[in-house]
Amino acid sequence: MNKTYRLKKQDITSSWHLIDATDKTLGRLATEISKLLLGKHKPTFEPHLVMGDYVIVINSDKVAVTGQKNEKKIYYRHSGYPGGIRSRTFAEQMQLDSRKVIEDAVKGMLPHNSKGRSLFRMLKVYANDNHPHASQLFSGTQNKKSSKQVTKTIKRSSNELEDSVVKDNKKEFSKMTKPELIQEAEMLNLKFVKSSKKADILALIEDALK
Repeated sequence: MNKTYRLKKQDITSSWHLIDATDKTLGRLATEISKLLLGKHKPTFEPHLVMGDYVIVINSDKVAVTGQKNEKKIYYRHSGYPGGIRSRTFAEQMQLDSRKVIEDAVKGMLPHNSKGRSLFRMLKVYANDNHPHASQLFSGTQNKKSSKQVTKTIKRSSNELEDSVVKDNKKEFSKMTKPELIQEAEMLNLKFVKSSKKADILALIEDALK
């Protein structure tokens, strides 16, 4: 009987995603971002772990809202003193700092605790298309424990991928984590059950490459 695989902290890997906010509806954009930050798009999702991906959002100046929210959506803040409430419309906030609009929408969709604060730090929002994260996007994946950059996997046809894997003698599958082995097996188009043991997936990959 196979045991259910549970992701461990040392096996967590995080990718970097670039999202262009141009003409995207604010709410739907925030939903997409929060899903990536939480890691709910991964088959190994664990609700108690910070195991999501990093998200870079560009062109926040061009985000859109529907209906009359441009004038009727209000952002409130309070100084903490009596009568210290302040408010801005969506249009005013966009002119002042459009990044806060996306950050506020995403923050409300994350857990309101220490985990949510950790996830929120993985969000990078920029008003235009300039950002300093080109190297992270190129490397693609980051292991949170070792902080070593892993070369981003390039999508290729299955035949080309098999040839490259066979020629690459430096790859040691036995040292890979189970999520990495699952990714390798999927790229080789192998049929398997994701709940299978790590040893079974490893044996399946090695048989396919013989």
